Amino acid sequence: MTPSSVHDIRNLALLGHAGSGKTTLVEALLLASGAIGAAGSVERGDTVSDFDPQEKAMGHSLHAALVHLEWAGHWINLLDTPGLPDLAGRALLTLPAVDTAAVVINAAAGVESGTRRMMAAGRDKCRMIIVNRIDAPGIDFGALMDDIVASFGRECLPLNLPASDGSQVIDCFFAPDESAATAFSGVRAAHDAIVDQVVELDEALMAQYLEQGESLAPEQLHAPFEQALREGHLIPVCFVSARSGAGVRELLDILGKLAPDPTEANPPQFLKGEGSAAEAVDVMLDAERHAVAHVFQIANDPYRGKLGLFRIHQGQVTPNSQLFIGDGRKPFKVAHLLRMHGRNAIETTLAVPGDLCAVARVDELQRDAVLHDSHDEDYYHLAPATYPQPVFGLALMTRKPADEQKLSEALIRLLEEDPCLEVSFDPRNRRTVVRGLGEQHLKIVLDELSARWNLQLDTATPSIPYRETIAITAEARYRHKKQSGGAGQFGEVALRVEPLARGSGIELADEVKGGTIPTNFMPAVEKGVRQALEEGALAGFPIQDIRVVITDGKHHAVDSNEVSFVTAGRHALIEAVLAARPLVLEPLLDIQVKVADALFGEVSAELASRRGRLTATDSPAAGWTLISARVPMAGLDGFEGRLKAICAGESEFVLEAGGHEPAPQDVQSELARQHTGGGNGNGAH
Repeated sequence: MTPSSVHDIRNLALLGHAGSGKTTLVEALLLASGAIGAAGSVERGDTVSDFDPQEKAMGHSLHAALVHLEWAGHWINLLDTPGLPDLAGRALLTLPAVDTAAVVINAAAGVESGTRRMMAAGRDKCRMIIVNRIDAPGIDFGALMDDIVASFGRECLPLNLPASDGSQVIDCFFAPDESAATAFSGVRAAHDAIVDQVVELDEALMAQYLEQGESLAPEQLHAPFEQALREGHLIPVCFVSARSGAGVRELLDILGKLAPDPTEANPPQFLKGEGSAAEAVDVMLDAERHAVAHVFQIANDPYRGKLGLFRIHQGQVTPNSQLFIGDGRKPFKVAHLLRMHGRNAIETTLAVPGDLCAVARVDELQRDAVLHDSHDEDYYHLAPATYPQPVFGLALMTRKPADEQKLSEALIRLLEEDPCLEVSFDPRNRRTVVRGLGEQHLKIVLDELSARWNLQLDTATPSIPYRETIAITAEARYRHKKQSGGAGQFGEVALRVEPLARGSGIELADEVKGGTIPTNFMPAVEKGVRQALEEGALAGFPIQDIRVVITDGKHHAVDSNEVSFVTAGRHALIEAVLAARPLVLEPLLDIQVKVADALFGEVSAELASRRGRLTATDSPAAGWTLISARVPMAGLDGFEGRLKAICAGESEFVLEAGGHEPAPQDVQSELARQHTGGGNGNGAH
C-alpha cells in the first residue's frame, strides 16, 4: 500500500531522553503492524532505525531515522530521533516534518531533562506523551503521573491506564471497562476527565453532555479532540511496554484513530521573501495545486550519495517530476522517488500532500530548502527554526597535509546533516575549529570523520571566543598622510563610539556634513572601521555591542583615495575604542546538572572552583537535585570527565550559550599582554 489521500497519513516524531526506549518502541510497533517478522534489539544492533555502525557500537541513535507502517487503513510515518542531549539538534530538525510530537518517557526514570526540552520544543505541534517500560519493577504510577502534570500542566490526561503489574493497559476512551483493576486512578475517572476536557471546546456538545446527561461516542468527540490537540488544551498520555508488547496494539489504535492527519494539525507558516519584506503565504494540502515540499533532513549515504528527506505540503510528486530548489532557475528531475524505511529505500510512484519521501543524488539539495514545480513559488521558505547554540569547541589538524581538502569536504557534509554543528577558521592559530553542544557531540563527530572519511586527526583546545566592548563614549580623529613623490595619500576621519546593551551587536551611522568626506569614500571608511572591529583594539578579539558614528573628516582633491580612508577609518576606530575604557568579555554557559542528592555539595564545589555561580536548584525526582549554574567557558575544560568521576557516571547535564560578561581583571590583563607580545595560551590533547 501507499497512501492515496492526505487523510490516511499520520506523521509523528518519537522524541525524548536517551534511554527512554524510542528505538525499541519503533521495533514493537513495526512488529505488531506486520511490517517486520521479528523485532530487533538495540543490544544486538539489528533494529530497523539504528543501522549505522556507530549507532550499533554505542547503543544509541545518532541520527533521526524514518520508518513507516500500515495499521487499520492508516499510513503511519515514524521518525525515531536521538535522545542524547548533545544531539538535540538532530532530533529537533524532524519537527517541521511531523504533525505530532510524541515524547517518550522511561517509567522508571520519570521526567528527565530531555523530556522537558522536547516537550518545550514541540509546543507548536500536537503533543502526546508515551510512558514506556511500564513493566519495570517498583514504579509508583500515581507519583509519575503527578510529576508529568506538575511538569507539563493539567492538560496531560491518560487515555489508558496500566494494570498494577504493567502486564497490560486498560482503555479509558474508546470502550472503557470500569470494572478493570488499574495501577492508579480509575477507568471512569480517567474517561470523564478526558471528555470534560474535550467538550469544553464545543458548546453544543457540552450542553448535550451536561444538560441531557447523554454519554458521548468517540466519533462525536473526534473533532473537538483534534482541536484540543492543536490548541494544546489536551496532551494525551499513553502507557506501553515496548519490551513485552503491553499496550502496543492499543497505541497503534490511538495513533490511527486520534493522532491528527495533516489536515487536522497546526499548519506550518510559509513565507515569501526575506527579512522584514517577507510575507505569509498560504500553502494548501491540495493534490491539484502546484507542488511545494520542504527538505527537513539531509543524509550523506556512502552508496546513494546525498539523500534529501522532504515533506510534501501542497500538490503531489511522482517520478519524473521536475522540481526547482528555492529560487533556482534550473529544475532537477526526480529520477527515483523513495520511501525510507530505516536503511532501505523503497521506490514509489506517488507521494501525496502530507507524505514524507526522499530523493537521492541531487547535490544542490540543502536542509530547509523548499522544492516546487512552478516559479510562482520562488522564494518560499518556512519560518526559521531555533536550535541550541554550539558551545564546545575543538581545533582540528590533519596528520597528513594531503587530507586537508578531504577534511573540508567532510565537514561540509556534516554541517548539512547537523544543525547544531558550527565550523570556523581560527586566524590566530591557523586552525579549523568545530563547535558542538558538548564533548560527547564532538567525540561523535570525530568518530564520524574517522569512520566515514578515514581521516586521522589531532585535536587541540581552541582559543576561547572572547570579545571586546567599551564602557563609555569616546571620540577620536586620525589623519593618514603619506607623500613619496607624485600623488600621495591623504584621508582624515573623525568618529565617535558609544556603548550598546549587551548582545546588541554593531551599529554604524553617518553624521558627516558638508561633504568633508566625499560620498564615494564613505564605503572605504566603513571598510576600515569594520576591519578594526574584527581585529580588536585591546586584546585582539572582535569588538561588539558598539555604535560607531562617523562625524567628520577631511580630504584632498589629488591625494585622497580609498586606501587612505580605509587606513584612517581603521586607526580612528582603534584610538576611539582605547579611549572608551575597553573591556574583554568572556563567553558564559548556562549549565543544568542532575546529580544524586548526596553529591550535591561536591558537584557545587566543583562548579565554584571553575568560577561558576549557582542560579537555581530543583528536585526533579526523589533523591535527585537539578543544579542550574552559569559558568565561564574557559572554566569548563574537562568538566564532563570530572563529573563522571564524581558521580560514577550517574549524572546528566545540558549546556546552553549564556551570553558574554566582562572577564576578571587578571584575565583581561593577561589577554592584553599576550596580544602585545605573549603566547597564545592554547593546549593540545
